[in-house]
Amino acid sequence: MNLSEYIINDIKPLLNTDLVSDLQLMFNQLTYSHIPVKDEHGTYLGCISETDAHCFDANKPLQDYRHAGEGFFVRDNTNWLDVLEAFAQNSANIMPVLNVSNKYLGYYELNDVIGLFNETPFFSENGAILIVEKGLQDYSFSEVSQIVESNDGKLLGAFISKIENDVAQITIKIGNSGLSDIMQTFRRYSYNIVSGHEEDSYIDGLKERSDYLKKYLDI
Repeated sequence: MNLSEYIINDIKPLLNTDLVSDLQLMFNQLTYSHIPVKDEHGTYLGCISETDAHCFDANKPLQDYRHAGEGFFVRDNTNWLDVLEAFAQNSANIMPVLNVSNKYLGYYELNDVIGLFNETPFFSENGAILIVEKGLQDYSFSEVSQIVESNDGKLLGAFISKIENDVAQITIKIGNSGLSDIMQTFRRYSYNIVSGHEEDSYIDGLKERSDYLKKYLDI
């Protein structure tokens, strides 16, 4: 997936000799979380956040606050998943893009990258979502794939959606099959089912048998 066509240059980086008031004015006019800053030679210096900008003295130059610059960026050949991760790690909705020579090329907008994510088969193809969990040292993606495909399901995607107390939670998108048989197989492999967006007949069956037994004992 080529991201280069999504590089934007609508907003030019400010110079470090510009005043803080110039930066504050940009934030008042825009919805970006950060604005990139460069020096007089065109070298990218980092980004200033909107939160910090409104705490600075409006009459001082940006270079007086160079310590507040956040140096995050991605390359023009960075994988789109890594770009998405960079957005998340820096709590930003704008991501500066540099080439291998550290030349500033422009920036990505978060909404554009999320839009690409939504176009992947994980979201665009019809299927069911299943969330399972198992010990961090005990699960494997090869095992997850084998369980899904041995039940005639088609694995459309899977990712680690949570890690807590040495337990990994795995979100899976499955096509071509109902979930009941797949869920039962996951249980046999000691996975805990967190949720499945189709009817779980295994649980329903247990509830029915439990209700029947309760009625029988109440007679």
